[in-house]
Amino acid sequence: MKSRIPLYEPSLSNDEKRNVLKCLNKNWISSKGEFIKKFEDSFKKKFNYKFATVTTNGTTALHLALMSLNIKKDDEVIVPNLTYIAPVNAINYVGAKPILVDVNKENWLMEIDKIKEKINKKTKAILLVHLYGTCYDLDQISALKKRYKIKIIEDCAEAVGTKYKKKFVGSVGDISTFSFYGNKTVTTGEGGMLVTKIKSYFDKIVKLKSQGLNIHKKDNFYNHDIVGYNYRMTNICAAIGFAQLKKINSFIYKKKKIDLLYRKFLKSNEINFQKIDKFCNSSYWLTTILFKNSNIKNKVVKYLKKKNIETRPIFKPMNQLKMYKSSNKNFKNSINLYSRGISLPSYPNLRLNEIKYVSNSIKKIIKL
Repeated sequence: MKSRIPLYEPSLSNDEKRNVLKCLNKNWISSKGEFIKKFEDSFKKKFNYKFATVTTNGTTALHLALMSLNIKKDDEVIVPNLTYIAPVNAINYVGAKPILVDVNKENWLMEIDKIKEKINKKTKAILLVHLYGTCYDLDQISALKKRYKIKIIEDCAEAVGTKYKKKFVGSVGDISTFSFYGNKTVTTGEGGMLVTKIKSYFDKIVKLKSQGLNIHKKDNFYNHDIVGYNYRMTNICAAIGFAQLKKINSFIYKKKKIDLLYRKFLKSNEINFQKIDKFCNSSYWLTTILFKNSNIKNKVVKYLKKKNIETRPIFKPMNQLKMYKSSNKNFKNSINLYSRGISLPSYPNLRLNEIKYVSNSIKKIIKL
């Protein structure tokens, strides 16, 4: 047993190192090198997306998505109350108002009926967050999109490789976003990707992420005609991502096995897992569990820390954060999940004896 079991660590090999060395040896370390296009093209091909472009991280991908859909001040965007903070912050970047919706206590995603209740004339988009690798019923989301004529953004930061029925997530959104942070299934250290079926959105995204450069002008050196941003990925990051993407099937296979083992070893009335619906083929980003109450959770976290096992709480509900504070009583599910849940070590190279060690340590505290 190694001295510490982290929540997550990337699976890097000689493939990534060789690609990075190619960048260094050719002096192409900025956003103009060969691996940018290789990574984008391989991502499109792998998941059957029409257009794809890289960016600096998942948060800037969300910012670009909202701007490209012309979401602006005083518009409303529906978003889950239980999520990492990035999508809610991105809504604020463009001056729009995040409309928080509570989640289902089984799969931890927004319920369709609760989404419907929040739709009004100011609603311009629904921002879905495919939490911990599971996914929404995208047929129902498509029906909402058609009925109310609103835009859909899929935040797939935690769900790269997840399938809804036979399609990969990201296929329904007007624009969908991904993150390649160090703890994601595919990593570039820091990085993101946007995908879309609509060329006009794609062109706008590329322009916005490149300081507003007008690429269609004959002389496009320094020819900027809108205020843009420097959200371009480096060739070094893309080189890592290109190597990582080739191994994604193996990563997901291993992570599914890890999740199944946790479910087997921790099967009990004292512990619950996130429900994975039949229509979803999850990528199992993080195995996350619920205890009966917060006192038990806190005891387990404290004991696991003592045993050098790293955990994380479930994301703090947005309505409990200072910036998005709300006394609304309609967030009971997300608040309850946060109070009882933790994420367990879930990286692809986690060994069987380590999974058993984590599981046995938990069982010791709750006396299973």
